Amino acid sequence: MILYYHPSALLHDAGPGHPEAAVRIEHVLQALEMAPPKGLERREPPAAELADIMRVHPEAHVKAVLGAVPREGYASLDGDTTLSPGSREASLHAAGAVCAGVDAVLSSETKRAFCLVRPPGHHAEPERAMGFCIFNSIAIGAMRARHQHQLGKIAIVDFDVHHGNGTQAAFWDDPDILYVSIHQSPLYPGTGAASERGSHDNILNCPMPPGTGSREWRTTIGSQVLPVLQSFAPEMVLISAGFDAHASDPLANFRLVEEDFGWITGELVTLAEQLAEGRVVSVLEGGYNPPALARSVMAHLDALNDVT
Repeated sequence: MILYYHPSALLHDAGPGHPEAAVRIEHVLQALEMAPPKGLERREPPAAELADIMRVHPEAHVKAVLGAVPREGYASLDGDTTLSPGSREASLHAAGAVCAGVDAVLSSETKRAFCLVRPPGHHAEPERAMGFCIFNSIAIGAMRARHQHQLGKIAIVDFDVHHGNGTQAAFWDDPDILYVSIHQSPLYPGTGAASERGSHDNILNCPMPPGTGSREWRTTIGSQVLPVLQSFAPEMVLISAGFDAHASDPLANFRLVEEDFGWITGELVTLAEQLAEGRVVSVLEGGYNPPALARSVMAHLDALNDVT
């Protein structure tokens, strides 16, 4: 398994007191140093090419966002989403990590890859940065798989506690991309109702109430998510791996523990082995209690790395 990480992830500064801070990644890096998963290879990804980004985000939008990056201080894209001088490199390398992971998996260098990136991406709509997200890295990676590798059916599974409105918007009309989200409702951004199914029935939203715990969450995944994935039969699985459904997270009200993230990862790996030659690329999204995030990422990596 390959882990993609670029130091620019620490340079994006969302502002004083912002929950999406570099300390999130620092805690994960510390956990990796203390107990590195066996056989894990670490690589530094390149910055994404603008052509890759513009398969999801229109050229005018990309240029406007990059042009808004300040030389010093901060620039606000919305009430939650702030640019700093390091934001250009961080966001380009975040998207570049997913593209590199897709390339490595689809060229059979590895079966699975994890992208340790920030800022997150799944709220970024094609023409709107929002919700801590600048560019939609996982959507960019999916389009890389299609255009660079001529891949057909791709499944994106999003277990971040917030609905990935940006990813849903990017692929609403795309019959060959299945987007699945398990998220808290009501909660930001207010989208993700079960009735939102996409133009080709290619969206599955599983909204769940505040207070949802391990048992209810696992039951929903087993009864709704996994059967839809089996029926869709993807050629690759992409994961929007947000860990803010953890009971310790300050931004939501689910009651999951790190073992739950290991469990769903194992289920997705098993499904990928059956249907998609084992091909999985996972991308860090949310998770705002740094110690809980680090533990959850390690459980996720252990399950990704299990080749039995």
